[in-house]
Amino acid sequence: MHLPLNALRAFEVSARHLSFTRAADELNVTQTAISQHVKNLEERMGVPLFRRLPRGLALTDEGLALLPVLAESFGRMGSVLEQFKDGQFREVLTVGAVGTFAVGWLIPRLRDFQRAHPFIDFRLFTNNNRVDLAGEGLDYAIRFGDGAWHGTEAEPLLVSPLSAMCSPALARGLCEPADLARELLLRSYRADEWARWFAAAGVACPVVRGVVFDSSLTMAEAAAQGAGVALLPVNMFARELQGGRLVRPFAVEIETGGYWLTRLKSRRATAGMRIFRDWLLAAAAAV
Repeated sequence: MHLPLNALRAFEVSARHLSFTRAADELNVTQTAISQHVKNLEERMGVPLFRRLPRGLALTDEGLALLPVLAESFGRMGSVLEQFKDGQFREVLTVGAVGTFAVGWLIPRLRDFQRAHPFIDFRLFTNNNRVDLAGEGLDYAIRFGDGAWHGTEAEPLLVSPLSAMCSPALARGLCEPADLARELLLRSYRADEWARWFAAAGVACPVVRGVVFDSSLTMAEAAAQGAGVALLPVNMFARELQGGRLVRPFAVEIETGGYWLTRLKSRRATAGMRIFRDWLLAAAAAV
């Protein structure tokens, strides 16, 4: 059944207001035009959509069934049309990222992405590596781990080896890895990292009693302020190392995972999602 869009719109607005006159005001046409559109629609469909009452309109059962479908459809059309600006479609892209990656790697490169793709309205939400793609309405999530997350597709971005880092003042008293046994060793929620680092250094792991952090960003700040020694991803704290706020007293590194671009398997990729994915993978490959 082919129905005129103007007639469907006239019905939807009239049904919301239960008035041809108020519908005419909203659509900037005459009341007669609205009434005629609705009458033509009823004739094409072969059913009455309104009961004409002395003091207004009432929807018939058929009108009540049709209204929510049209209201949703016109609402979705309006939302899409609002995304066009200067003759170009604007797409909202929502990305969640573990805070360490967002601050240490993504944000310094975002300007290049936005300059190249100004029609993408990029929205960034940071987290501590615990994320719910569906519940938070994310198009993508950038996570640290092994790439195995249920119900998601994961593409590797960067490996991220961990190395011991501390303030310059604290580092001056460290000559060999065994010297760390007398320092406070700051910890993440992954409990085995220090044991693995000491094993790689060929030294027995001491009892680790330092503060536990849920974010490498806050742990790095604590280390920079002299609160202890932290195991941190080297490529996420390059600026701090170059600027001297943090130093690496030893070259020993361990790999416990990497950063991944993930999305729900059920999420169909939009044009903006594909553009961001291609840009992100290319930028990561260039490191």
